[in-house]
Amino acid sequence: MNVQIKPNDLAAFWMPFSANRQFKKAPRLFVEAKGVHYVTNDGRRVLDGTSGLWCVNAGHCRPKIIEAIKQQVETLDFAGAFQMGHTRAFEAANRLISIAPKGFEHVFFTNSGSESVETALKMAIAYHRAKGNGTKVRLIGRERGYHGVNFGGTSVGGIGGNRKMFGTLVGGVDHLRHTHDLSRNAFTRGEPEHGAELADDLERLVALHDASTIAAVIVEPVACSTGVLIPPKGYLKRLEAICRKHDILLIADEVITAFGRLGTAFGSDYFGISPDLITTAKAITNGTIPMGAVFVKSHIHDAFMNGPEWMIDFFHGYTYSGHPMACAAAIGTLDTFAEEGLLTRAAELAPYWGERVHALKGLPHVIDVRNIGLIGAVEFEPDPAQPGKRAYDRFVQAFEQGLLVRQTGDIIALSPPLIISKDEIDQLFDIFSKVLKNAS
Repeated sequence: MNVQIKPNDLAAFWMPFSANRQFKKAPRLFVEAKGVHYVTNDGRRVLDGTSGLWCVNAGHCRPKIIEAIKQQVETLDFAGAFQMGHTRAFEAANRLISIAPKGFEHVFFTNSGSESVETALKMAIAYHRAKGNGTKVRLIGRERGYHGVNFGGTSVGGIGGNRKMFGTLVGGVDHLRHTHDLSRNAFTRGEPEHGAELADDLERLVALHDASTIAAVIVEPVACSTGVLIPPKGYLKRLEAICRKHDILLIADEVITAFGRLGTAFGSDYFGISPDLITTAKAITNGTIPMGAVFVKSHIHDAFMNGPEWMIDFFHGYTYSGHPMACAAAIGTLDTFAEEGLLTRAAELAPYWGERVHALKGLPHVIDVRNIGLIGAVEFEPDPAQPGKRAYDRFVQAFEQGLLVRQTGDIIALSPPLIISKDEIDQLFDIFSKVLKNAS
């Protein structure tokens, strides 16, 4: 069959999480990236206000990461991880453990945040079974939570638009209430004062289902994908205490908050909590090669190590778990983080960043502004006739003015690379302020 290839035809690629018809009428296409900027196909420089998709924490096209990938593909392109291995996987795992919160001594490699979540959920259920608690199978997520797009992650996730197309999803799942409270916490700098008591919602679910049926609770330290919902002061510690009380595992979904976004290596460090499992991805390779990892405490890992030595201990994994190129990219990324102090740089920039974020208060239709670490969000008064369009229009207008931001519902999120300078922060907010002032 003769098919004429059209390399720049937009029809073939069904884009994820996109308004495909609108995009293909007026595409936004990148052809290069360097530092904190993209270059479009028509030659315009666009300031990356989103770290790609929350993942390019060290900035684009960093030399050490490029060189690590290049050397790896020339040496060992692929080796599986089922009953065999390669040295890079073990090196990467040990490097990751060296920066992990106290108590985490094992890493299970995946290829994305969605796969990390699926892995952690299965680990939680299997752990209780290995401990003789086979009735603990129920999973608890949170309203407005985002945990990827696989069946388990969508089920524990709490964003209505992500769930409504896919039927009943996985059974045995319930949800805590979300913590977003504009009436008490609007325009908060950092952690809101009000709402720690919302963690007690877990006690309600324990009373409803009984703790003997609940395997794990999964929450994001900061719910970024839904629009940057920052936990109230004391909320996460209170939630952790309730989990401990009822022998429920706590899974921290740190696909976004790990690797320096809050000014600490992990969001768990920032909030002073000690979960049982941590899911990661995105910035683990600075977005260069798909990779994820689940960080596991020894008491979880060791529960699987009781059978005959020759038997598989955890019947789960992926063809590309610990892929050599991904491991090389992770090592190059960790080298870059270490040499440039990027895991703590957000803490240095946070005060200046916060001042610029909150200067947006009072602009047309802005009903909330919030920030934590090197993350900011602006929430707009919804247009009842067209929910989400107000933020979407501002996303498009910002792109046209040379700034990439992230739109979700009626919220714009900002999360630039950690290498951004104060001058570049000023450029970002000068562009965005102009967009908000001129928007209808």
